[in-house]
Amino acid sequence: RRFEELGLPVRVSAPVGVHEDSDDCGAVILGDEEQRFWYDRKGSGMNAIRTRTLLDECDILVVRFSPPGDKGAKYRQWNAAFDAGYAAARGKPIITLHDVADQHPLKEVNAAALASCRSPEQVAQTINYVITGRLPQAPLGFVPMQTRIDRAKATEEPKAKL
Repeated sequence: RRFEELGLPVRVSAPVGVHEDSDDCGAVILGDEEQRFWYDRKGSGMNAIRTRTLLDECDILVVRFSPPGDKGAKYRQWNAAFDAGYAAARGKPIITLHDVADQHPLKEVNAAALASCRSPEQVAQTINYVITGRLPQAPLGFVPMQTRIDRAKATEEPKAKL
């Protein structure tokens, strides 16, 4: 919705949101299995077709990791990290979105990302900047780095010439 508000030409894709559908797709479409391994193998293969196709077609991957306390997050975290690795191997630009509590466990994923965000609004602002080159309003009290450097130079004591 935020991309629409900003007037950005963005199409958002996501994993299948109904966990049971993601688990059951292979058995429902290709036929049931008695053993869990083969049941899961069919479903994971079908989900991989979808996920890999979407990742190959994307211009930018936003990888959203589950917030702390999210039921079932462990499996989604594994899938998200795997998707980020696949995208990195394909040379896709990656933006991560996760809670600050996950900063340390996701340090390698963040190292592959070109931006690491803490909120969906930061993601929207990042993509807006990437597409349009326009910055959002700077936070109150923000001082650009070059201004800080210039101020520090202005207050330095002159060095004695030898």
